[in-house]
Amino acid sequence: MSHPLYAEDPEPAEPVPAGLLYVPVRSGPAGCTARLFRTPLGGRTAVGFTSPQRLAAVLGSGQPWVRLSEAALRALAEPVGARALTVDPGFVPETPRSRGHHLRAV
Repeated sequence: MSHPLYAEDPEPAEPVPAGLLYVPVRSGPAGCTARLFRTPLGGRTAVGFTSPQRLAAVLGSGQPWVRLSEAALRALAEPVGARALTVDPGFVPETPRSRGHHLRAV
C-alpha cells in the first residue's frame, strides 16, 4: 500500500459539525429567542443538545426548544457576544429569574 506524499503537514482535523441541535428557547417580544448561558469563567455561550432527552435531563421537561443547525445557532449568538457553543453540557445552573417561569408555545 502506498501513501501519498505531502509537501506540507496536513491541517489539523476540523471539529465535526454538530448537525441539527435541540436549542433551548424562551419567549421574547419578537417570538422565541435562543437562551444563552455563562461558562464557568463567565463568558457567554450558546447551548445545544443532541437529543430532546439530554435537554430535558439538564433543563427539565418543560423547557421549550427548537431545532437549529450549528451554523444557524452560531449566527444567532455571535452578534450578542456569545462566540462559544457548548454541546450537551452536563449541568446548566438555573438563573433565579427563570425559576417557575413556564413558557407557552408561540
